[in-house]
Amino acid sequence: MTPTAPRKKTLESARRVPVREQKGRRILVVDDDAANIDVVKEGLGPLGYAFHEAHDGPGALSSIRQERPDLILMDVEMPGLSGVEVCRIVKANQGEGGFGFIPVILMTARKASSKIEGLELGADDYLVKPFDMLELGARVKSMMRLKILQDQLLDKNRELDRANRELDRLSRTDALTGLFNRRYFEERFAVEFARSNRYRAPLSCLMVDIDHFKRLNDSCGHAFGDRVLRAVSEVTLDTLRDVDMLARYGGEEFVALLPETGPVEALRAGERVRKGIEGLGLLFESHGAKPKRVPCTASIGVATFPVPGIETAEGLLRAADDALYAAKRDGRNRVCQHED
Repeated sequence: MTPTAPRKKTLESARRVPVREQKGRRILVVDDDAANIDVVKEGLGPLGYAFHEAHDGPGALSSIRQERPDLILMDVEMPGLSGVEVCRIVKANQGEGGFGFIPVILMTARKASSKIEGLELGADDYLVKPFDMLELGARVKSMMRLKILQDQLLDKNRELDRANRELDRLSRTDALTGLFNRRYFEERFAVEFARSNRYRAPLSCLMVDIDHFKRLNDSCGHAFGDRVLRAVSEVTLDTLRDVDMLARYGGEEFVALLPETGPVEALRAGERVRKGIEGLGLLFESHGAKPKRVPCTASIGVATFPVPGIETAEGLLRAADDALYAAKRDGRNRVCQHED
């Protein structure tokens, strides 16, 4: 039988795996005749493999679960659960949640019909007894190389998945505060607003702006300003509920979405955030001078949908921003609510 192109390419790659990497790899030998197992172990022993054995189908499955072998050498004709049936079970459960990829070499004294059946069920190779030990050793080396290659590919894929997840996290996270960034906020905001609009469920928005942040930056330096931004983000996050979403909107401005929250509850949430920020009182040290406590406050605008005059997500955000500027205009360190 001529291998298909992808399989031929995989086998060619497997042949390049150094033989020394096979030492210590585990082989499960399954046969109801203990003498046959001994012959296989004796013939392959000099190659440095570690062996496990089973004498029937259920014992093979149990050993596979416990030992996780790198290769299975299995007799086809066993009482009860045959080698072909065990092979079918192994190949049907070779995903990451199952056994993983384990090459299976079936062994039998019968001829073509069983061979075709075994290969169709996913056996990776087939040997007809009695077989030459040199041939067995070559087949085992080839399948073990394939196993090593598959393991390496799986490790690389996992590494790639981890890297992609990290890139995704970085793409939606503000580097300084660890909060969601503006781009991701706008994506989530569109989804939350659509849900709120569809079910007419209340959705509130808080715009939070640190008072006199530029003056604080100029007098205490950017490093201290960064400390303030991180502290404000932490206390605000701690004050809000787990279902709420907080993002750094830009500069010293933060924005929060409060699902299933009406105007009264949103105003209370804004007041809790304001008090939390007011209570920070960060210490600033300069050139060996005595540390001084630097006051920090914020102005907060609150808006809620659905209300008359707000029909879009942009309209809700604009209403919260208008309320924020009203808070600034009225003296800062306060919460103002949008009025329709």
